[in-house]
Amino acid sequence: METGKRLIPYSVHLSEDVYLALKSHAQDRKASSMVRDAITMLLEGGKPFDSGYNQAIRDVVNLVRKNQVANAISWDGVKISDELVGEIKELTK
Repeated sequence: METGKRLIPYSVHLSEDVYLALKSHAQDRKASSMVRDAITMLLEGGKPFDSGYNQAIRDVVNLVRKNQVANAISWDGVKISDELVGEIKELTK
């Protein structure tokens, strides 16, 4: 998930077995991101590999945006982080 975007809560009704399985992941603080990733994959409508690849690209963009060094260095008024994010986003399938 990219930083800077607002997260909006959304309620979903789950069967008890799905709820319990999801709750076990919540102990590792992975439940929300797992549900977000699954919904994003479903809405993108592509192949699971492509969806996973695109999620990896989003994760890399997030890391670059958080990197203090990449945000501190600029060339001709352009931050290195912004330049890298632009290049990385072009890899999205």
